[in-house]
Amino acid sequence: MTLNDVDTGKEVIIKEIHTDDEDMKSFLFSLGCYSGEPITVVARKRRNLVLAIKDGRYNVDSNLASVIEIAE
Repeated sequence: MTLNDVDTGKEVIIKEIHTDDEDMKSFLFSLGCYSGEPITVVARKRRNLVLAIKDGRYNVDSNLASVIEIAE
């Protein structure tokens, strides 16, 4: 299950980042998005998701959210 499948307002734990793109992994890590970290989908706007990670809120597109696998 990926982050795209999560209901708005639900906090989940990141299981793994599934991409071979090192720049994407590095970018997600800089946001605080890594294995074991809790993340919340705050809102959905068209093809984008607003995420709460640590003390920040970030807008990511559905392609980026699709590489974030969550624990079920």
